[in-house]
Amino acid sequence: MFRSYSFDITHVVQAVNILEVHFQSPVIYADQRSKVHTHYSVPPNCPPRVQDGECHVNFIRKAQCSFSWDWGPSFPTQGIWKDVRIEAYNICHLNYFTFTPIYDNNIQEWNLEIESCFDVISSKPVLGQVIIAIPELKIQQTNSVELQHGERIVKLFVKIDKSVTIETWWPHGHGNQTGYNMTVLFKLDGGLSFEKSAKVYFRTVELIEEPIKGSRGLSFYFKINGLPIFLKGSNWIPPDSFQDRVTSALLRLLLQSVVDANMNALRVWGGGIYEQDEFYELCDELGIMVWQDFMFACALYPTDQDFMDSVRAEVSYQVRRLKSHPSVITWSGNNENEAALMLNWYDIQPGNLSTYIDDYVTLYVKNIRRIVFEGDQTRPFITSSPTNGAKSTAEGWLSENPYDPNYGDVHFYDYVGDCWNWKIFPKARFVSEYGYQSWPSFSTLEKVSSKEDWSYESKFAHHRQHFTDGNYKMLHQAELHFKLPQSADQLRKFKDTIYLTQVMQAQCVKTETEFYRRSRSEIVHGEGHTMGALYWQLNDIWQAPSWSSLEYGGKWKMLHYFARHFFAPLLPVGFENEDVFFIYGVSDLHSDHKMMLTVRVHTWSSLEPVCSETTKPFVMKAGEAALLYDKPVAELLRGCTNCTRQSCVVSFYLSTARELLSPTNYHFLSSPKEAKGLHKANITATISQQGDTFVFHLKTSAVAPFVWLDVGSIPGRFSDNGFLMTEETRTVFFYPWKPTNESELERSFHVTSLADIY
Repeated sequence: MFRSYSFDITHVVQAVNILEVHFQSPVIYADQRSKVHTHYSVPPNCPPRVQDGECHVNFIRKAQCSFSWDWGPSFPTQGIWKDVRIEAYNICHLNYFTFTPIYDNNIQEWNLEIESCFDVISSKPVLGQVIIAIPELKIQQTNSVELQHGERIVKLFVKIDKSVTIETWWPHGHGNQTGYNMTVLFKLDGGLSFEKSAKVYFRTVELIEEPIKGSRGLSFYFKINGLPIFLKGSNWIPPDSFQDRVTSALLRLLLQSVVDANMNALRVWGGGIYEQDEFYELCDELGIMVWQDFMFACALYPTDQDFMDSVRAEVSYQVRRLKSHPSVITWSGNNENEAALMLNWYDIQPGNLSTYIDDYVTLYVKNIRRIVFEGDQTRPFITSSPTNGAKSTAEGWLSENPYDPNYGDVHFYDYVGDCWNWKIFPKARFVSEYGYQSWPSFSTLEKVSSKEDWSYESKFAHHRQHFTDGNYKMLHQAELHFKLPQSADQLRKFKDTIYLTQVMQAQCVKTETEFYRRSRSEIVHGEGHTMGALYWQLNDIWQAPSWSSLEYGGKWKMLHYFARHFFAPLLPVGFENEDVFFIYGVSDLHSDHKMMLTVRVHTWSSLEPVCSETTKPFVMKAGEAALLYDKPVAELLRGCTNCTRQSCVVSFYLSTARELLSPTNYHFLSSPKEAKGLHKANITATISQQGDTFVFHLKTSAVAPFVWLDVGSIPGRFSDNGFLMTEETRTVFFYPWKPTNESELERSFHVTSLADIY
């Protein structure tokens, strides 16, 4: 599934041919391969029972999640899944074409390496010319070529004149994604010609692991074009169990939703597939950095000859295919396998550990890492995720605790601790996985369910939940701060519970992400300098509860709307410590900006703020997080008439005298379930159309938290959703993804806020 195959049929082809392709069940194949591996077991044998999956997926080079995962079904596909063709030639054939822009730091100039591979069947040498043209960079270069019989690799080198200004490719939010059109034309003997067109982008990437003052560890962050960049984003899984259903339109919708939520990075997770060319082309175009795992996840793997031959071919093919994309900023050997081995997920006896360590180093270091560096030295390679990076390398590629927050990246999950308590989160260098589950909206579930399924306790609800006690864990986390829905109407209770799981997920991931963002510039007790937050997960593979922020098909959950705010380039972050309320400013901007902070306090029972204060103008430094405000909560409330923790809520934003610079953020002084004076809000909407956009003029009778606007199955997204409404009126835009009209929107429109579910 992860590589191309080519078979020479010259000696079998006849005047009339029948081509037969025989398929074997991937489940049976994987089982047979595991049985042949008799000298020791390669765990895990089977997935947890809750996943209803198939066994021995680590013995087959296929999407590992196709045998089931904790967010997806077991649909092990079989068949040919890419183009098939017969190619005939009698002189030579172009097997592949790839290129790499390289920056020479010593002389500070760009060069371009172009590599083409030919299969030459002519017994005589094939002569000709190759013409390379990049008009915008004033490049027109002609080289002579001579191709001898056999497989021949032609390497061409283009020096780019220093006097030519090159605009570099930047991640979303940091600059333009400038690319240059290149054509490479081979004109060979006998009137034979091959032409390739491509977009060339120029950018550098470095992974910085160096000592930090006041900390015992090493940094772990990426520099793009010499600038430290905080990676804001998520983790990508296959958008469908059946890849032929993943259309260009779906890819664009999902990736556009990434940048629309102020993200700049995605981790292509190692249990899925190496995505199709169009995915990477869109990431190049949209400025989405890609952390590219190799497809090994949550398992140990065999290292017998057949398996390793297949892996070597796979890695060579994928590196060659993807290395010209500026969006790909790092290669990573696997997902969680260093942790699986060193934290003994599979109960390996101490006496057998060295066998598995040898296999690990053989697979990821002696093979994958070596092949990556042979094919591409322009981006870093990380052996695993999570890993301690340079520390793991120094310890023989495996660290005793790969989750050490002082090194590398970490994955973090905690469903028991209170997610509103920021102290449970690791103050790590880089967090490449973290998250909480929620259910998708009723309109998404309705398409694959029937009336008897519409209950949180139904067989359907348990069948679609592939994570142990997942449904209970969501309610446990929600119940810490919210009252659970109690309606006697089963359908109403189910819809209210879906809504509440989305509220809980959005609020949990918000709290955690804001903690990571405000930790970028400080070291506390030796920990900090966080430079990446990639939550788990972006998208869904089917209609089911999961950690995603986009439902199957692309509908935005509340979390995705929250991500637009918590990943904003400029953000005020509020939190408490020892009854003192703090606000940090976080900036991803490239220049310093003068601004003010406004803090307002509302009672739950009034649409007028009870008090408000604005700081003196200050300068928010570029690329930093800094303390802007601190005040004991008691002192803050003393200045606000009749305010208690239970009766009031705080909101705050950054602005100049003339304009709002940041989203308006908020801080709950108590759990909403203890809120005093919170009324059921009557929220109405007047819908009008402006061009292709629809305008929702909202009016509320009371302060309303977590206002959720829903238009059912009408595809599109709102400009904002899930918000705290503290003013009487608010205007929200709806951007449809397919043509619709006012009357259709009015018929489908439904609004919910927190007090509606009590």
